[in-house]
Parts: sequence; C-alpha cells; structure tokens
Amino acid sequence: MSLPKEPSSKEQLLALVQANPFIGQQELADQLGLSRSAVAGHLAQLTREGRILGRAYVLPQRQPIVCIGGTNLDRKLRAVGELRMGSSNPARQHESAGGVARNIAENLGRLGLPVHLLTAVGADAAGQSLLAGLQALGVDCAGSLQAVGAATGSYTAVLDAQGELVLALAHMELTERLDRAFLRQTAPQRAAARWVVADLNLPRETLDELRAEARLRAQRLLLVAVSEPKMSRLGTDLRGVELLVLNRGELAALVGRELSDDDALRNAWLTLRTAGLRRLVISDGAHGVRFSDGDALVLLPAPPLDPASIREVTGAGDAMTAGIAAALHRDPDDLRAACALGQRLAALTLQSDATVSEALSPALLV
Repeated sequence: MSLPKEPSSKEQLLALVQANPFIGQQELADQLGLSRSAVAGHLAQLTREGRILGRAYVLPQRQPIVCIGGTNLDRKLRAVGELRMGSSNPARQHESAGGVARNIAENLGRLGLPVHLLTAVGADAAGQSLLAGLQALGVDCAGSLQAVGAATGSYTAVLDAQGELVLALAHMELTERLDRAFLRQTAPQRAAARWVVADLNLPRETLDELRAEARLRAQRLLLVAVSEPKMSRLGTDLRGVELLVLNRGELAALVGRELSDDDALRNAWLTLRTAGLRRLVISDGAHGVRFSDGDALVLLPAPPLDPASIREVTGAGDAMTAGIAAALHRDPDDLRAACALGQRLAALTLQSDATVSEALSPALLV
C-alpha cells in the first residue's frame, strides 16, 4: 500500500497564505525553510494559476482591533423604590444595544479607532438594527453571522434604586455558532489585526483556536471574562493570551479558590503566569484595578466620583476593557496608562443611562 504524499512546498505555502493573507515573503521563507527567491517564484505561479489574487498591505497605525463575541439587546429595569422579592415592583425601563464584544467595539468606534466586529445576530429587525448602528459609527461588521430563523440575543438586567445589579438574565445561544468553522470563514478579517479582543461567551473550541492562532501569528490576544460560570471555557493552557481582563470573583472561579487578601490575589496571578498568561488586569470594584507588573500586582485606585452622579453600572466593565485595548493599540507596553484610560472610560459610562456613553470621542485619546 502506498503512503500519502507529503504536501509540496507550494501547497504548504498556500496553506500559510490562507491562514494569514498578510504574511511576508521572508516569514514564509523562514517557516518553510526556503530561499526568498523560491517563495517569490511559488507566489508568482499561484497568482498565474488564479489561486491567489495578490497581497494586501495595511499601514501599522490602521491595523484594526478585531472584537469577537456576543451581541444582544440590553433591557434594564431599574426599581423605583426598595425591591421586594416574590412581588411586582414598579420600575423604569431602558433598552439599548449590548453584548460584551459589541460594547467594546462600539466604545472603540466612538474613540475613532479602526475596529472590526465578528459576532452573531438573528436575521431579524433587532439584529439588523444592531449591526447598522455600529456601521454608522465606522465599525466594520463584514463576516458577522446573521442567522435565519433565530432570535437576536438578549440581556435583561434588574437594578435596584441605586443602579446596582440585582439579577441578570442572558439569552446568548447564537454565540455558540461562532465556532471553528466560523473562524475559518473569517480568517481574512482577522489576518491584519494588531489586537484580537474576544469575550468568554465564545465556545471553548473557539477560544482554543484563537490562542493557537495568536501563537502562530505572533498576534496579540486580549480575553475578557463575562461571568463566573463561563470561566471554565478558558481552560488551563493560557499560552498565546497576551492579556486577560476579569474581576475578583471571576479570577477566584478560574483558579478554584477564595481570594481573600492581596497575597491570595498575587498567588493567583503567579498560577496563571505559570500557565502561560503574559499579563493580567483585575477589576476590583470601588478599590480600582490591579494590573500585573512582573511577579507583582499593582493597585491603581479608582478615580474620585460623586456617588450622586452614578446612573448605573451596566457597561462600565466593557468600557474599561475598551480603554485598555485602545491604549495598548498605541503603546503595547504601558499597561498602567492603559488601565488609567480604562478607568476614565468606565467613569463616563457609570454616569450614563446608556450601556456605551455617548460622551466618548477621539479627543479622549489625545
């Protein structure tokens, strides 16, 4: 019985180009063990055969931030007075666009940055409206899934009279369709990304693939937690993750132990660092944020904010993540400055009824 033939150098080269349409000739030569002239010859032949149509070049400052994850409608019901469980309560309702990845993309779009959202919505009026609203802000949504016969996801938050979250119900089934097949289909949209920002609404297999892709392409991957129950989707191998953003409860769920003091937080960080994570940001409520600096965790206190000015908390965490991503897009090494910008955006969101503050603008990046 004859053994299957090894793929030729040309076919191996084509596979690399399909995975990253923006790969350079020298990088191809290095990965395949060929001379650069041999790579150029293969590319010329593939072009003549019509199997590739040329190569795109993107200026570094215009490389997009690609956001992958959930999009849904946010419905917020805020109690007028003290909540009584098991009873009807008078409330005010506010409805807006939501979803962690979507919120981050809108924040980045309002800051004037190049951003591309890959998400899933229903082929219904709500889904069309959500994508159209983003596109009006300059967010590219090409490649996003619009599922026929499925309803766009929803997130319903019950807030007390002070705007604090009491209960939330999320219907995010469509995000499960952002699987490995979806990643293959949208590889061209991600190829030019400087940063990929993914939320943990994604299936575990998708997160595994994104980590492997980040290692292969030397692409920066930022993962953002969405809830304690979904921390299990992250797995234990964190190689390829440039930055993980979460809160104290989500960190405790990830490492499987209580985090009652600063030493416990630092030990949790060291555990994740051993697993391959490069950097960490922990949102710690009114205390501020903690960010990794070598083996240490540094506390950056929350900026002063008049409690009377706080409308409600929904979206503040997504704004913080967007601010971090925006700052690292310009300077990937200064995590302190990135957290400071994130806190500034979160403060603006806390003072807004909307999930994403309309006060955001490119002027905040000056």
